[in-house]
Amino acid sequence: MVNLMSDATPVSRAPGRRWLILGVVGLAQVMVIMSLTVMNIALLPAQRAPRFPAADRQWAVTAYTLAFGSLLLPGGRLAGLRGRKVTFLAGLAGFAGAPAIGGAPVSFAVPVTARACQGAFAALLVPSALSLLATTFTAPEDRGRAFAVYGAIAGAGGAAGLLPGAALTQYLSWRWTLYANLLLAGAAFAGGALLPGRPPSRARPRLDIPGALLASGGMSCLVYGFADAAARSRHAPSTRGFLAAGAALLAAFAAWPGRAAHPLLPPRVVPDRNRGGAYASMLIAPAALSGIFLFLTYYLPQTPGHPPLVTGAAFPPLSGGLIAAANLPTIALMPRAGPRPLAASGMPAAAGGAVWLARPGPHTGYPAGVPGAIILAGTGLGLVIAPAINTGTFAVAPQDAGEASATITAGQQLGASAGTALLSTIFAAAVTSYLTAHLTAARLTGRPAPTGPALAHGYDTAFWRTAGILAGGAVTAGTLLRPGPLTPKGTPSPADGTVTAQTQAGPVRPA
Repeated sequence: MVNLMSDATPVSRAPGRRWLILGVVGLAQVMVIMSLTVMNIALLPAQRAPRFPAADRQWAVTAYTLAFGSLLLPGGRLAGLRGRKVTFLAGLAGFAGAPAIGGAPVSFAVPVTARACQGAFAALLVPSALSLLATTFTAPEDRGRAFAVYGAIAGAGGAAGLLPGAALTQYLSWRWTLYANLLLAGAAFAGGALLPGRPPSRARPRLDIPGALLASGGMSCLVYGFADAAARSRHAPSTRGFLAAGAALLAAFAAWPGRAAHPLLPPRVVPDRNRGGAYASMLIAPAALSGIFLFLTYYLPQTPGHPPLVTGAAFPPLSGGLIAAANLPTIALMPRAGPRPLAASGMPAAAGGAVWLARPGPHTGYPAGVPGAIILAGTGLGLVIAPAINTGTFAVAPQDAGEASATITAGQQLGASAGTALLSTIFAAAVTSYLTAHLTAARLTGRPAPTGPALAHGYDTAFWRTAGILAGGAVTAGTLLRPGPLTPKGTPSPADGTVTAQTQAGPVRPA
């Protein structure tokens, strides 16, 4: 018989141990999401520190995303080769320890290097955590609950991280945002140490070195190209060069598995239509979510002039809407209807929230223009993110769980990077265009430069483009995702009645 659970079999027989895994994995995911958003709040105060140049401040974020995105696929493969518990604990320890060193007030290179190391450990931690979840929760009802919780954390953790990041920055120091994970990591490490280890294996693990180099090189070029587009321009030669190189390397990586004896990303993982739709959804939804985070983080301090703590406190409504939508509808509806109706309706709802956010003017405060919009946007994105993560790891063989988890996380990372770069460029172009059109008239009449209206125009344009991205995502999800509930391959589908020749663990073999 085919072993469906591999090294997760002992866990599946202990219900209490399963929920311990969910708690540990959820805590680790909170750390990963918060580590990025708390740094966003700290960027402006960090810029004012000695020897922290304004032009390079974005590297505190880019160094993390560059290392994280480029090493995700090798990290997922290592989780399968070395055991999920080992890589989870190693990633957790390094993820918490690296930024603690980065808080030392030496030079700008220290926190940037620490953030890069933290991103590398995150690339080991996240696929290990998600594959632990995917191989532990296989029953449809329990799986729905587990992935609803995980999806809520993945989407809302960023907003939740803004409030503690703002409080630490305002009342202590921006450096404390780099120490924030130590306490959470200690609790997660203690829980992770209780997880069962991998049973001994006679198979000699092998890593696809050429595939790892192609994947890491391609992802790093894409992430750097998107970051360069946000800092300079999408038309800059360096931006185009890095994006073209990344696309070429990833195309070579896509052609490589047919020649590799032990491919980094087995070809059997991606071609499934539902998983393809999930991966596409996890490109699009994080792009929109990152845009909403970014522009609200900048809009509230600059236009109404709110202090950091008020800016951080502005996002809980988004988290509440996302958590509610990721849990109640996902648990109740997805086992019966599948991911297609949730994703196809969630993205238009989030687009409506983005359109609503485009309405505030230069003097509109938070209560009048923001809470209702971000509740709607969060609710819509919650209907997309949790089902997409569930679907992207569904019916994957246990030995491929790390690779599938890394693929969906890589899509999330690429989507966030691309969304930030594209929307930042659109915002900057809109502000420049407005100032060019109105600056001469302001000078002739003796009025000050219309900086406030120009910023408001830039935010309006960026939010309208965010709504357009989400509308395109609704069409993509509705086209790619299959109708009906998820079913393991080899069982009849309620939608079309067909039976395929593959089980959840892989191809059917005779007994």
